[in-house]
Amino acid sequence: MRKIVFFITGAFLFQQATAQTIDRTKQPKPGPAPVISIADPVVYKLDNGITVLVVENHKLPKVTASYSIDAGPITEGSKAGGMSLMGQMLSEGTRTHAKAQFDDAVDQIGADVSLSSGGGSVSALTRYFDQAFALMTEAIKEPAFTQESFEKLKSQTLTGLKANERSVKAIAGRVSNALLYGKDHPNGEFETAASVTALTLDDIKAFYAKYITPSRGILTFVGDIKPEQAKALAEKAFKGWKGAALQFNQVPPVKNPATTEINLVDVPNAVQSEIKVANLVQLPMSSPDYFAVLLANQILGGGAESYLFMDLREKHGFTYGAYSSIASGRNQTVFSASASVRNEKTDSAVVAFIDELKRICTEKVTTEELNSAKAIYNGSFALGMENNARIATFASNILLNNLPKDFYRTYLQKINAVTPDDVLRAAKKYFTYGQARIIVTGKADLVQGGLARLGYPVHQFTKEADPVTAAATTTKAAAAATPQAVVTDYLKAIGGLDEIKKLSSIAEKMSMSMQGMTIDVVHKAMAPNKQLVLATMGGNTVNKQVFDGVKGYAMQQGNKVDLPADEVKAQLAQTSIVEQVDYLGTAGFKLESKGVEKVSGKDAYKIQVTKPGGKVTFEYYDVATKLLLRNEESMEQNGMSITKSTDYADYKKVGNLLFPYKTSLTFEAGGQQQTMELTASEIKLNEGVTADDFK
Repeated sequence: MRKIVFFITGAFLFQQATAQTIDRTKQPKPGPAPVISIADPVVYKLDNGITVLVVENHKLPKVTASYSIDAGPITEGSKAGGMSLMGQMLSEGTRTHAKAQFDDAVDQIGADVSLSSGGGSVSALTRYFDQAFALMTEAIKEPAFTQESFEKLKSQTLTGLKANERSVKAIAGRVSNALLYGKDHPNGEFETAASVTALTLDDIKAFYAKYITPSRGILTFVGDIKPEQAKALAEKAFKGWKGAALQFNQVPPVKNPATTEINLVDVPNAVQSEIKVANLVQLPMSSPDYFAVLLANQILGGGAESYLFMDLREKHGFTYGAYSSIASGRNQTVFSASASVRNEKTDSAVVAFIDELKRICTEKVTTEELNSAKAIYNGSFALGMENNARIATFASNILLNNLPKDFYRTYLQKINAVTPDDVLRAAKKYFTYGQARIIVTGKADLVQGGLARLGYPVHQFTKEADPVTAAATTTKAAAAATPQAVVTDYLKAIGGLDEIKKLSSIAEKMSMSMQGMTIDVVHKAMAPNKQLVLATMGGNTVNKQVFDGVKGYAMQQGNKVDLPADEVKAQLAQTSIVEQVDYLGTAGFKLESKGVEKVSGKDAYKIQVTKPGGKVTFEYYDVATKLLLRNEESMEQNGMSITKSTDYADYKKVGNLLFPYKTSLTFEAGGQQQTMELTASEIKLNEGVTADDFK
């Protein structure tokens, strides 16, 4: 494919991260637990089954209400992604108000209305609350569900999935749950391009009919409202509303591994590994261990003074931060300790994780460490009391988890009663590092050897959480053609060498949208290797990148930077606008087959290309059509590793050659990701380009 060169990407796409200065020489001093005053909610039951909770708080002229449906985990199966899409559709207008009208009505009264597959919430000043509440309930009961909105949201979801195919963090999050629970478990299944593509508007309506219902519904009011007012509002809004009967989905527990094992997920473009040491736990909020577990987790990995942070970041410099978390619930939840770590330090970081887990499970924490953790909880809990949404959650938690009415009034008393012995007991029980999964998502070629030497069984999985067996690996390798044959087939597919050799120049006009603004992009190339990429917005140059056949530069906001030596060497080796021509006939190019992988749901040959100068890229060619689907490469800028992926789609004929009219560029650095979607409006061959364009 003709090469759209974004030589210098970081300044164009990523803002430099700002680091906060933290004085870690001063320990927070524990003080007496604040006195917590929370009124018991007034409880009503509507005729259709909705439970209404009202907590009066007249300090501010504001009311918050939330409606939640206590269905428990939901299995979507082959329609994974449908519940999320249905929740988004609730914000796309109602049978009475189109989306724009609905949004305007909310904005005019300064309210905040949000909807999801689990219900909705609304917050507004007291004087406007009745109107705001009516809008929220209208959205819940009378969604428009238009085909137009469905297609828009479905397309956005697919675009997001496509971008996340290269995101190590996204892959790690998806695969971790699938490995912990199993892919057929409601907490382990995940949406795919195939499952979302197959969804129809009727599927969305079916999810709505089954799960958006008054059955097991909880409506909580908090703020400047009297109970009788809240009851009257609820009865008026939900009168006559009926729906399917629900039962809370109690899911059977899943076993942890008999012994600790490493689950390795290969992401070849990864510049760092995502490490998660995790196990499943059963921790209801009513457990006598609950408060000891909270403090044990805080000391282990709750912040910048925790064991994990001080070891992996401060002592060894493996990562920017290492943390742990543990969730509570009526079904099984997850304890995990995690960090993003440089590839070459992956095995060392795993050792550090296990060492710190052993430490908190075998050694008593000091009084100073425990008091510091208590001080954090005392402060954060008191601050949280200013948030009406938090108080609403407290009220519903008491109901759903069958907690004593004074659970939150005595919360800090229970926190402050925890002893070092309690922390040790809780850590041993819930942080079961001897039966954990060490899930490593990263570049297997670089990290597998070091992980194997740690003494744990290493099992490799695909990005879809399927096990990689020796037989599967052999089959993949056998299925892949030689890299030279793949490139040859690609050149034939786009029109053939004879036609490509006639190509002396190309001029493209493209556009993309970024943060609501339109950016126009002009790409020009002249054989053998001259390149220009010019991005403008409102007639002003945003970014300009040029290679004149000998040297090159990138310029942004008047700052001009010469191309790095390896890029210059690679450009000098190019003899054709379609760079794959050089792979077969130019010295210095090395091709290696890396098997077959899925790209946007399609089987693709993966080819590693080492260019003159040593630069390595990975290219993916559709097994069926032979066309190029993706290019991946890594680069360094200002000490930051950046991964760039370019996806190609919507191939159309221009003259006698095929070119993609849609190009998606995704940049990932420091765990952040940005995607640009470029759409070509015009492609000209052998016209509209002169040597002056490359000055």
